[in-house]
Amino acid sequence: MSLLRLAARYAARPWTRTFASESSSSFSSPSAGVYQVFDRVAKRKQRDRAASRDAGVASRTVDYVRDEVADRMMERLLDIKRKFDTIVDLGSGPGHFSKLLEPEKTRKVLMIDSSEAMLNRDLDQEFEVEVERVHADEENLLDILPRNSQEAIVSCLSLHWVNDLPGVLVQIKEALQPDGLFLGAMFGGDTLFELRTALQLAEGEREGGISPHVSPMTDTKDISNLLSRAGFTLLTVDIDEVHVGYPSMWELLEDLCDMGESNAVVGRRSFLHRDTLAAASAIYKELHGNEDGSVPATFQIIYMIGWKPSPTQPKPLERGSAQTNLKDVL
Repeated sequence: MSLLRLAARYAARPWTRTFASESSSSFSSPSAGVYQVFDRVAKRKQRDRAASRDAGVASRTVDYVRDEVADRMMERLLDIKRKFDTIVDLGSGPGHFSKLLEPEKTRKVLMIDSSEAMLNRDLDQEFEVEVERVHADEENLLDILPRNSQEAIVSCLSLHWVNDLPGVLVQIKEALQPDGLFLGAMFGGDTLFELRTALQLAEGEREGGISPHVSPMTDTKDISNLLSRAGFTLLTVDIDEVHVGYPSMWELLEDLCDMGESNAVVGRRSFLHRDTLAAASAIYKELHGNEDGSVPATFQIIYMIGWKPSPTQPKPLERGSAQTNLKDVL
């Protein structure tokens, strides 16, 4: 039985959660040289179903992780003392970050997402600034935006489903004007490590082997290198975590389904045996359970800021040009 169908079955039960914290377009296929880790078509369908289920009620219930990360991203944007005419929200979903924008920071937000249902889930009245929505594939950004055209591009928890992350970062840099801002947040490699280990141990014990059920995430130490290789300068990268408590593993699976975050790895297994899932739930609680009987789920978040190079940006002084000896200061 697939995790998706299993979560749907348990969605009908009256669970009470307790949290520890807080017309479809066809897209052009990626370039032939890009290794396909994720099935982008399957992911788009998963997100469309999640946004459409119960007229979006279930999807809104599980906005808590993205809303929390959007709040933390906004804190970083407010530290930048600049007003933008337009901000591009890449992989915007229904606008978790865009809803926090105020006229003092920007006049307009351009929301881009591959899931039409998710993109149009919420009304324009929920936003403080002018909104334009574009249904398009985030992997083909330069098909949407001209080069050197944007003042700022943000991305809140969408880049972890991109097959060619280095290529998308290059496209973001190319779409920015000189001295343009890129602000992003994506899931890091330790995200859902509790679920990953429980499923692997259960599957290895019950079925004699393992297969990926939690998508691979980018390692935190690689982000700075990827941004630098893409051509960004004045980099800032930091890591944070969001911890959420669930009554059991089943509620976590249900919420991941409603988030549109089900497995979309190419070649994934279409089902898991019931006894394997029951064993995984028991292992999850035994290894990671809280004293109150709930189980934790960790979402590791990588925040990144980069700027497109410009002659007007501050430059470091040449090596050896300092006028003060460090010993005198210390």
